[in-house]
This record gives sequence, C-alpha cells and structure tokens, in this order.
Amino acid sequence: MRTGAPAASGYNGSMAIIPDDKNWTWVLDRVCPECGLLASGVSPTEVGAGVRANAGAWRELLARPEARLRPSDDRWSGVEYGCHVRDVFRLYDYRLGLMLDHDDPLFPNWDQDATAIEERYDLADAAVVADELAGAAEALAARFDLVGADDWQRSGRRSDGVAFTIATFAQYMLHDPIHHVWDVEQGYALLAAA
Repeated sequence: MRTGAPAASGYNGSMAIIPDDKNWTWVLDRVCPECGLLASGVSPTEVGAGVRANAGAWRELLARPEARLRPSDDRWSGVEYGCHVRDVFRLYDYRLGLMLDHDDPLFPNWDQDATAIEERYDLADAAVVADELAGAAEALAARFDLVGADDWQRSGRRSDGVAFTIATFAQYMLHDPIHHVWDVEQGYALLAAA
C-alpha cells in the first residue's frame, strides 16, 4: 500500500518514487491509526458493498478542482491515488479469480511504484480515472458477491510468504482503497491550508 512517497512534485518528466516496502498485513490485527479501519471487523460478505461505496467516494474526490495537485513532495495527487486504487481493484479481481479457480495459488508480483511511472499516473485525466475506477470496482465487487460460503477459506499466497484465505484477502484489500480516500482527504486539507 502506498502512503504517498513520490520524491518529486509536479508533472514534468518521470516521477521519482520512493518504494513503499511496508508489510501492511498488520491491518488485519489492529485498527489503522490513520484511516480508523479495523479490517478484520468487516464481514467478508460485505466487502462487495464496501468496494462499491468506496468507488462512489472516489468519484466525488476526483471531481474536485484540486484533484491533479500534489499537496506536498511526499504525497500523490488525488488523480495519482485514484489510478493506484483502480489498479488495485483490477489486481485483486485477478487474484481473487486465481484463488477461486486454483488451489493455493502463488500470486505474481506487482510493482506498484513501477506501474505508477510506466502508466504515467501523473498525466491521467481525472474523469477517465473515475470511470475506470468505477468499472474496476464493480467487477471486483461482483466477483466478491459470488463467493460461495464454502469458498471463503480457500487460500492464496504472495511471493513474500504471506498467506491469505479469501476472507482475509477481502478484508485486507478493502483497507487499501479506504486508506487512500483518507490520504486524499488529508492532501486536500493541506492544499486548503496552504
């Protein structure tokens, strides 16, 4: 999960990214002190609805005039965070499919920081990102809605050895877009105070 660590502000040239190498799985054990979510307190069967609600919040955030502005050198703009969340939804939809179709799959690695540079998050159009994010959210939510009662304990693994059931995978995933709404709201507050 990215908490906002690009080293250069502005939109000219390539973005220098300080990689986020934290292991965020602790959000399954305790309340996030920033966004306030206790991921394990969310019923996995409610994650689809949570993803849809989150997408609605992003549409509002990305419609704001300051969505393309970085509040500081160490924070992404709202649009950059929106691109990241869109790609998280796409990635988790793919990984959920792996878990449903295969026994204990090993997830391919994803370098979120390289993706931000390669996909030029800094140049993305806010309205396009909002639409793409909403589409990716609906696809993921629909797949979570179809998880059967016997499937919540199916497993999958990251390359760093972290293992998830579909239930913990769902809870862990939901923290990411909720946390990034908080990141963007904090960024907008910084911009307003400047």
